Amino acid sequence: MIQLYGIPNCDTMKKARKWLTEHGIEYQFHDYKKEGVDENHLREWMDKAGWETLLNRRGMMWRKLDQARRDNIDEASAREVMLEIPSIIKRPVLVTDNGHVEVGFSEKRYKELFQQ
Repeated sequence: MIQLYGIPNCDTMKKARKWLTEHGIEYQFHDYKKEGVDENHLREWMDKAGWETLLNRRGMMWRKLDQARRDNIDEASAREVMLEIPSIIKRPVLVTDNGHVEVGFSEKRYKELFQQ
């Protein structure tokens, strides 16, 4: 089963969910604002997509981090921040049946992934 991770009120999440539904692709939604993200999943995403791809440096949560923490971010501290504040993870994170991890939403990429 395809897994879609994110938060429900995010506009990008809404686009991804709408696209999947319109194309008849079943998925299970995981609200990481409510349910968090477990460290094993986060490590897998970081291995496959890269921590810099996962860390949303454009959002409000990033701007709320103290400047010293932002200035000294590295892989270990990024993992710590993403576990502590899951909504700082770029959305959505889509994990396909074969374990591919896609971060963010692009209609073109989703078409390629699902050959639509």
